[in-house]
Amino acid sequence: MEKLKIKPLQSEYLRRLTDDTGIFQHTKFGIPDRSKGYTTDDNARALIAAVMLHGNSEDEGWIDLITTYLSFVHHAQNEDGSFRNFMDYNRNFIENIGSEDCLGRCVWALGFALSEPAVPDNLLNSCRYMINQALPRVAELRSPRAMAYAIIGLSYLLETKDSLSYAFPYPYIEKSEEAFKFLPHKRIREIVEEMADRLQLQYDHYDRSDWHWFEDSITYGNAMLPWALFKASRISGRKDLRYTAKSSLDFLASLTFTSDGYFKPIGSNGWLVRGEEAALHDEQPIEACEMLLAFHEAYEILGSPSYFNKASLCLDWFHGRNSSKQSMIDPQTGGCYDGIHADGLNLNQGSENIISYCIAHTVIHHA
Repeated sequence: MEKLKIKPLQSEYLRRLTDDTGIFQHTKFGIPDRSKGYTTDDNARALIAAVMLHGNSEDEGWIDLITTYLSFVHHAQNEDGSFRNFMDYNRNFIENIGSEDCLGRCVWALGFALSEPAVPDNLLNSCRYMINQALPRVAELRSPRAMAYAIIGLSYLLETKDSLSYAFPYPYIEKSEEAFKFLPHKRIREIVEEMADRLQLQYDHYDRSDWHWFEDSITYGNAMLPWALFKASRISGRKDLRYTAKSSLDFLASLTFTSDGYFKPIGSNGWLVRGEEAALHDEQPIEACEMLLAFHEAYEILGSPSYFNKASLCLDWFHGRNSSKQSMIDPQTGGCYDGIHADGLNLNQGSENIISYCIAHTVIHHA
């Protein structure tokens, strides 16, 4: 297969979409669309990207972005631990509580931030505080993707050395009863396993000889489900979770790689209902990113180079090895187009897409 010519990552576009409140949700072509405001979803994802870029760069400017995104997520959190999602340009949240997916994405971002030792301790304490506040709500999650996001975030926390050992942010009452209630290690493991059990039961309910999936349809955020079970299998040591993770990821790959060898995500304009044809359009950058992350996890756990190769093909999707045979990356700005439609590229360059590209590029090139 011909090797693609890839320009270095132009991450400045991420900064251009960010003001002192957070990252804007949408753009009109290449400028922020202020009328659409901000979302906690995008600021949580942007936190992941900024933490990755900071961990692989000597540019201290990423700390400023990490602080901005983290502050947005903190402002979005309600007293009961849940999160609001949509904020207008006047900095007013337009809902009292966001979706379960929003909560899960926040836990993913906060847990991932804790895994990066280059992030200053005081910012990590903010992450610990917010996760601790969210734990009662996390235990109540029932949406499959929300549980998957949360499993991944809590797994990062559990896998990271010292992420819990000095977590309590009030040293003057360190030995109090409250200190022992802060980020309880045993309870976090229990929550991870409880959510993994729910995903496993859902998989068992829908699994058939010709359909190895968690639902009767394949829609958005698909790769997060097997990725979460890979993570949970690491935490618990359970082989059944690892088997389901591999089986479901392999099944998803069979539906999203063409006979020509390139990645083609299920289109969001209709998705895929069991027994029907997959929607051809619209292909979303976030699906390529999340598939890449799941394949990379499978490679680390199972050791098969085929999974790393598939992860690399997901990155190639951004660079033109896709159904449109066009690069998703704007060569002038470094922005990422919104998707592939029936009539070509969507030329808007919203935040979800550049975030997805930054994460995908960083994972492969710093693996």
